[in-house]
Amino acid sequence: MTQKDITFVADFLTEHFNEAPELYNRKGKYFNVERVGQYLKDEDDDLVSPPNTEGNQWFNFLKDSTHLKESPLLFPYYPEKSLHFVKRQMEGIIDQCLQKPADVIGKSVHQAVCMSLYKISQSEDSTPQLFKLPFLWNNKTSNLHYVLFTMLENSISKIHILRRHTDTSRSVSNGILAVEFGNFLNNSINESSDSRCYSCLDAHFYDDETVTVVLKESVQQEGKERVLAQLPLS
Repeated sequence: MTQKDITFVADFLTEHFNEAPELYNRKGKYFNVERVGQYLKDEDDDLVSPPNTEGNQWFNFLKDSTHLKESPLLFPYYPEKSLHFVKRQMEGIIDQCLQKPADVIGKSVHQAVCMSLYKISQSEDSTPQLFKLPFLWNNKTSNLHYVLFTMLENSISKIHILRRHTDTSRSVSNGILAVEFGNFLNNSINESSDSRCYSCLDAHFYDDETVTVVLKESVQQEGKERVLAQLPLS
């Protein structure tokens, strides 16, 4: 250690670890701990050096407000506690608020349909992710739910569209279909099918009638072409 390091540590000890006779009767250490660190300790004990809230405009405002003083909408303040204690208190209240909606929503959800998209091998470790970029869209005019997604491996040039009625008791025609891009952008009928094959990078609904897709050339070469296409859902 250099003399500068020793001086720095000595100054720190002098400033933060002076004897504090007024704390002698309290449980714990008899000196002022570093004021920032005390807020980060994960314990329920009171702070050794609680903050001075005198003159705080927010506290004075609450104290003078008849309606806000006892309002259940305001999170209670614990000036004697660390941030870990306050965090646990807040998490408990949030969990309590979310429990009832979770129970109600959970009991109202049920499976409407089950579709097998693909089969995986026995060894899950070697199975790649096949389901990609699901995007949801709700057509409120016709009461239809849509899901756009792509499948990797042998279907990189296809985008799948799943359509369901919001009323689960009703069905719709062509509940699921696939649109294949392939080499539809070839300039000539004589072009090789492998030379201009496109795969889907991303897909979103633009509106109720239109799907926007981002395509890229599948050939392995520099300067691969990107295409932004808008497709009518019909």
